[in-house]
Amino acid sequence: MLLAATICFAALAGMTSVADAHHSFAMFDQTKQSTKTKTVVTEFRYTNPHSFVLVKARDEKGAMQIFTLECNSVNMLSRLGWKPSILKAGDVVDITFYPLRNGKPGGMLKTIKTPDGKTLNAW
Repeated sequence: MLLAATICFAALAGMTSVADAHHSFAMFDQTKQSTKTKTVVTEFRYTNPHSFVLVKARDEKGAMQIFTLECNSVNMLSRLGWKPSILKAGDVVDITFYPLRNGKPGGMLKTIKTPDGKTLNAW
């Protein structure tokens, strides 16, 4: 009986790693990398589970759009040198990101060059 309980417990404990759920990154086309220069920050959300940078930039057709760019968590961004005050609305920044597969303006932010010239990773 003790052996059966031990085996059952071990099996259940081994399955807990499967419960570590996270959304897929399949929505981002990581085979393509887009760069936009002189974009204007409209909002910076330093939040968990993911932070976001929203910038105003021209799309491929030349129309002004708001691009929503997903970043890592606050904990991970802080390890990469980010602070809550690092970006503010009106800042002019250069960005590199993986675009959304559906063609909408946005994606997964890879790097950002801040107004003081510092380049930060977002993942």
